[in-house]
Amino acid sequence: MHKSQPRRLLPILVTLLAVLLSGCGTTREDAGGACPAPASCPVCPQCAAAGAAIPPATASKPLQAARWSDLPGWSEDDLAAAWPAFLQSCRALSSRPQWPQWQAVCAEARTLNGPTTAAVRRFFESRFQPWLMTNPDGTTKGLVTGYYEPLLRGSRNRGKPYLSPVLGVPADLLTVDLGTVLPDLKNLRLRGRLQGGKVVPYFSRAEITSHEQDYADRTLLYVDDPVELFFLQVQGSGRVRLPDGSTVRLAYADQNGHPYQSIGRLLVERGELTLEQASMSGIKQWARANPSRVNELLNANPSYVFFREQPVKGNEGDGPTGALGVPLTPERSIAVDARYLPLGAPVFLSTSQPDSATSLRRLVVAQDTGGAIRGVVRADFFWGFGAQAGSQAGRMKQQGQMWVLLPPGAAPK
Repeated sequence: MHKSQPRRLLPILVTLLAVLLSGCGTTREDAGGACPAPASCPVCPQCAAAGAAIPPATASKPLQAARWSDLPGWSEDDLAAAWPAFLQSCRALSSRPQWPQWQAVCAEARTLNGPTTAAVRRFFESRFQPWLMTNPDGTTKGLVTGYYEPLLRGSRNRGKPYLSPVLGVPADLLTVDLGTVLPDLKNLRLRGRLQGGKVVPYFSRAEITSHEQDYADRTLLYVDDPVELFFLQVQGSGRVRLPDGSTVRLAYADQNGHPYQSIGRLLVERGELTLEQASMSGIKQWARANPSRVNELLNANPSYVFFREQPVKGNEGDGPTGALGVPLTPERSIAVDARYLPLGAPVFLSTSQPDSATSLRRLVVAQDTGGAIRGVVRADFFWGFGAQAGSQAGRMKQQGQMWVLLPPGAAPK
C-alpha cells in the first residue's frame, strides 16, 4: 500500500481505536492457558473476565538496583555460552546513536576474542549493573514459558497431502502505527481493511480459511497438516521441508488484528482436556482423535498470522530472526515485554526446567517479543529448532525471576 494512504486515514482510524485495538498484536501468540494479551495492547479484557489478576494502581518501579551476589547461580553459569548471543545484540545496539552507553560496551566486547567464562564474568561485573525486575505489586516472580522453531512438511504446489496454504500478507490488510499520531500510543497498531470508504476489522481466521481461494496470489507454500500450521502461527516462525529435500524458513510478517483466543483454554472449559493436558502435545493428541472437529476448534481463535519467506542461511542451527533483528540463539535468547526491558539487553534468568523443580539459572539475552509476553517479570525462553526443542517448549510454564544487566547511564533515573 502506498505510504500516503494510511496518513490520510489516520483521523478516521483513531476514532476506531476502541473497535480495533483488541487486535493490535505484533509477533508470536501463546497456545497455553496463560493470559494471551495481544503484543501491543495495553489491556486484555478477555483475560480480566477470566479472572486474571489486575495490578494495583500504585505500582512499584519495574527495576530495582541489585548486587551481583543477589543473582542465584551467577557464579556457576557457563557465561561464555551466552557470549555469541550478546555479540548478536551488539550488532543491533551499536547502530543506534541514541544509545552511546551500549556503543561503548559493545565496542569493548568485540575486542574480546573467544573469552572464557571467567573473562565474560569480569566483563559484565565491571561494565554493567544488575537490576531486579519487579512487578507493579512489588513481587519479583513471574511466568516463564518456552517457544521453538518447528519443522513442517510442505510443497510449492497444492496437492495431497499438501492442502493447507501458508499465506503471505494480503494486499488489502491495512496497518497503522498509532505512534505516528500520538507519542503515548507508541508500539500500538491498528489493523483493518477498507470497505465502501470505511475502515472495518480485517477478516477473522474462520473467514480467511473459508475463502482461501481468494488468497491464491499470496500463498507462499502448502503444508500437510492444518494443526501444525496453527502452531507455526503460534510460534511465529518455522521451517518447511520441501519434497526435494530443500528447506524454507518462514518468518512472522503480520497479523489480522483479532485477539488471540487460547484453544487449550477452550478445551479445558468444555471438559475435553484437563488443565495439565492442555499443552501443545495434548492439543495435538485431541486433534488426532477428533479430525472432524479440528477446523471448528482452530477457528475458535479468530487471530491469524501471515508470513514472509526467508532463506536458511549458513548454519542450519542458527535461530530465526527475532524482534531485535538478529538471529536467536537456542537456550540463550528470550522474548520479553519491551515496554519494561530494552531489547538487546542481557538478562540473568532464574527459573526451573519444564515440568521440574530442577534449577535453570543462566545468562540470556532479550532479543524477541511475543503476543502473550506481557508484564514486567515475563519471559519466553527460546529452546531452538526441532522436535526436542518443541517438547521442552510445550511443557514449560514455570515461575522465575529476572535481573536485567545495564551499562551505567542506561538505567532508569
